[in-house]
Amino acid sequence: MMRILSRLAHTSACLGASTFVWLVAAAPAPAQGLQASDLSRMRNVGAVEISPDGRRIAYTIVMRDRPGRPYSQIWLYDVPSGKSSRLGGEKESTGGPKWSPDSKRLAYFGGEDGQEGLRVAAADGTGATVLAQVAGSNSPLPGQGEEVTWSPDSKQIAFVSATPGPETAEASGDPTVITRYLYKPTAGEGHTRFNDNRRLHIFVVDVASRQVRQLTQGNDDEHSIDWSPDGAEILFCSNREPNSDEFFQYDVFALNVASGQIRRITATESTEYAPRWSPDGKHIAFAGTRRGLTDRETTMEDTHVWMMNADGSERREIGAVIDNRQSHPRWSPDGSAVYFTYQERGSVHLARLPIAAGAAVETVVNDTGSVAAWSVARDGIVAYSLATARDLPQLYLRPGPNPPRKLTDLNAEVLAGKPLGEVVSFTFVSNDNRFEVEAFLTKPVGMTPASRHPLIVNIHGGPHGQNGPAFNFKNQVYASRGWAVLNVNFRGSTGYGQKFADAVFGDQNGNEGQDVLYGVSAAVRRFLWLDRERMGIEGTSYGGQLTDWLITQTNEFKAAIPLAGITNLISYNYMTYYNQYEEMEFGQFLHQGNLMDVAWERSALKHVAAAHTPTLILHGENDNDVPIAEAEQFFIALKDVGVETVFVRYPREGHGLSETKHVIDSIDRSIAWYEKHFPKPGTEGVTNVQP
Repeated sequence: MMRILSRLAHTSACLGASTFVWLVAAAPAPAQGLQASDLSRMRNVGAVEISPDGRRIAYTIVMRDRPGRPYSQIWLYDVPSGKSSRLGGEKESTGGPKWSPDSKRLAYFGGEDGQEGLRVAAADGTGATVLAQVAGSNSPLPGQGEEVTWSPDSKQIAFVSATPGPETAEASGDPTVITRYLYKPTAGEGHTRFNDNRRLHIFVVDVASRQVRQLTQGNDDEHSIDWSPDGAEILFCSNREPNSDEFFQYDVFALNVASGQIRRITATESTEYAPRWSPDGKHIAFAGTRRGLTDRETTMEDTHVWMMNADGSERREIGAVIDNRQSHPRWSPDGSAVYFTYQERGSVHLARLPIAAGAAVETVVNDTGSVAAWSVARDGIVAYSLATARDLPQLYLRPGPNPPRKLTDLNAEVLAGKPLGEVVSFTFVSNDNRFEVEAFLTKPVGMTPASRHPLIVNIHGGPHGQNGPAFNFKNQVYASRGWAVLNVNFRGSTGYGQKFADAVFGDQNGNEGQDVLYGVSAAVRRFLWLDRERMGIEGTSYGGQLTDWLITQTNEFKAAIPLAGITNLISYNYMTYYNQYEEMEFGQFLHQGNLMDVAWERSALKHVAAAHTPTLILHGENDNDVPIAEAEQFFIALKDVGVETVFVRYPREGHGLSETKHVIDSIDRSIAWYEKHFPKPGTEGVTNVQP
């Protein structure tokens, strides 16, 4: 997806029964809970930016009530009065708010009726005007930082926009001529299978005159910008490798605004993300890695917060005090500390780390759930969005050391009177006795002491990602039908330290799959109300891959629903847009040694003859992450071996599903698929003793 545009969008009761006919007890029909169609009414807070003086918060509300993908609108919260107002008209899509250093104006993207672009408005939202047209790119450039940065005197705005590259004409012609290694677009783009070959460059616009200057040119991309406190330089990230299509790696550079000269600050084999000047201009904070290979799509290594001097010297990993994945950092206004989020056991917390030697890290927001966006003003005032177990991200304000206040409740109406399933966690010992593995169970609504309930195993993607207690819409829809949902943070997941994230190295479709099965085994033995005769399995991306793999290894599930799953590690490696992934995960290219044989052995397609589970395959038509050919192969293979299989292809979709109607359709189809293949209460005996 073009990143500029992505700023405007920042995803009948079932009866249960005992396995023994004489103990049959149907789960009571729960009160009217969430339905898939409720998604179109759900709203959440996206971006959050508090003004430097702490008086106003610009935040986006993400909505799903129009055809197509979710969109966002900027709202302004006045802290003294407690009142909110929308910036722009009812039909406008706006996003990416950025306050001027003097707090008097707000830059943002959006508009309507041909007036889209970089805009600026007064602090109260009045007087909005277009400053410049902005173009995006669908090129895979992950982990980008800021697209807009103000000059310290609040008179100019630097922004990132795309211009055609040397391959654009031929690659979009008839015939299409491809010369680049990186010829496919990013994962979520969804509308084409080809990179537009545009390059991101840095521009500056004078707010008063609206004069625009292009500061960088060439065939490299420049992004993740931050204007220095003295106004002389703009930090940016760029991959200046001679084989930048093949080798993903960002370094940090500084652009002299007056002369256009570029100063290189880092030269490493690892990757630096989102550099930010300290308020005094003497230091730079950034997110970074240590290892010599980082993939475009995912990274096995946890990113940590780093700091260095303005000339690149004295580089140090200040985030090493927390052995978990960390976000892009931001400085406190006084320069004494950096703020960042970190993952921990399914949650995402906000931390404050003083830069003084020996200072202890402070967890500013430690709630169960996930901090999504956040911003810091003077006196330690923090505005942030938080997804709790009972709602999508909402806006909160923490005024210094005082308790936080919840400022929005966007889903009060749609959630009113709808019971939600409780989310509990438990741990178990892995099959090889090496790890304690954590799982989260969403309990069904309407439980009684005698009721029995189906179990859906929902596997997260990545593999370097995590599930947790934060609100999961689909899980809650299932819970409203009286179904439990199990999420297992198998080895390779983030939030449990680097050793755990590394544990999947060289072992895809191996012990991490056993972690999922061991989690199921633990769940059905600890929660005796779970009906092991009514179990389904599903997942997206790597979760889809594990779903495909596990139905060739076990018959314990009555139905399976992989979305965007890899079924053939060999074909996938040569068709995806990010071709370093398997090299990172296995330590070498597929063509080296016997890795081609290993990859085929670990592919679900090789073992398809052992599959018997009815399978509903879901896939985006223009998925450039896991190309739809992965689903096409498995569909035909399952048909060949006699497995009941249906293949649903979603147009205009990339990796996963984005359009609201497609998400709703996929949930309703999943429910129907499970209901079709789960035995009816009282009709089954004890058949599933495998878990």
